[in-house]
Amino acid sequence: MELRLLRALSDVPAAQWDLLNTGAHPFTSHAFLAGLEQHGCLDPEYGWSPLHATLWSGNELVAAAPAYAKGNSHGEFVFDHAWANAYAQYGLDYYPKWLIGVPYSPVTGPRLLARDPELKRHLLDAMREAAPRLGLHSIHANFLDAADVHAFDDTWLQRCDVQFHWQRQPEWQTFDDFLSALNHKKRKNLKAERRHVDAAGVTLRVYEGTSASGAPMAAMHRFYRTTFAEKWNHAAMTEAFFQHLCEAMPDSVVLVIAERQGTPIAGALCLRSENVLYGRYWGCIEEVAGLHFEACYYQGIYYCLENDLVRFEPGAQGEHKLARGFLPALTHSRHWLAEPRFHQALDRWCAAEREATLRYQDTGMAHSPFRADNAAQTDALPQ
Repeated sequence: MELRLLRALSDVPAAQWDLLNTGAHPFTSHAFLAGLEQHGCLDPEYGWSPLHATLWSGNELVAAAPAYAKGNSHGEFVFDHAWANAYAQYGLDYYPKWLIGVPYSPVTGPRLLARDPELKRHLLDAMREAAPRLGLHSIHANFLDAADVHAFDDTWLQRCDVQFHWQRQPEWQTFDDFLSALNHKKRKNLKAERRHVDAAGVTLRVYEGTSASGAPMAAMHRFYRTTFAEKWNHAAMTEAFFQHLCEAMPDSVVLVIAERQGTPIAGALCLRSENVLYGRYWGCIEEVAGLHFEACYYQGIYYCLENDLVRFEPGAQGEHKLARGFLPALTHSRHWLAEPRFHQALDRWCAAEREATLRYQDTGMAHSPFRADNAAQTDALPQ
């Protein structure tokens, strides 16, 4: 088998790539990843240079990983700035590094696409052999799903973090069923937030697939860009990419638009897989009390209940999600450093970090918003 490195995902046929994409996960689909490259979302100035790893048996693609040579740690959501600073103090180069992941997307999913688990291990071995030759000082794999975690042996550093996910319970058929599972205080507060939005004269509409293209998606991008500008941040995603999602992968697009007096004022863009909804981008041009929670969380829960989706992952961080029905779930990443002294030292650091993360998850579960007699109070989310 031969390792081939691709500077553009268009160098591999979409059908061959997607054949390996387990469960047709939207963020590792050829359409999503190639769209980022083709529509101006990956600026090398911000550290994103495609260097996809592919394993071939003759002319047949048997394993692949979306991967990027990174000159910084921008847009990754697994923070390693302290590692880079430690390298600098000893006069060593931390960058460039090699990242297996999806740009700007802290979403759990497949990262090693392969026909069988053994081929995933072959791909990782080939990448570790190639990294020093390429002048890459480390390899990182972020937001791994359970199947991919098992492909990494104990020589990889293990890190974990916490996100807040909504998990559907079998007895929840309607939004009122979900509300009834919350304890009295949280249910009362949630209803009050929704009344604020209604009293402000705001209505919400959900667009799916190609119905979101054109004006609705243009409005969503305007909201997204405005919100990033207000926070003095870089809005990496272009409107062309947003429109591309509607045309290239319509089955994945779920767009919530909020209007007041017929004028769009806010939006939340989600993508979905066969059974999971992923909240990704939010923006607004008017501040309305409770609207962020309505558009980004409650409309997503509605959608999951109406479309038989089992989980809703609304994005990274945010303890405020706990009070709104989202419980702490672990995310996983793996890391290999070419410099053995730092690798050994950081192994101890990662172990301490994992212990702290597990304590944080336990604390979150102790503050669950659900009634003590409800199954969601104690049901563990997929780890």
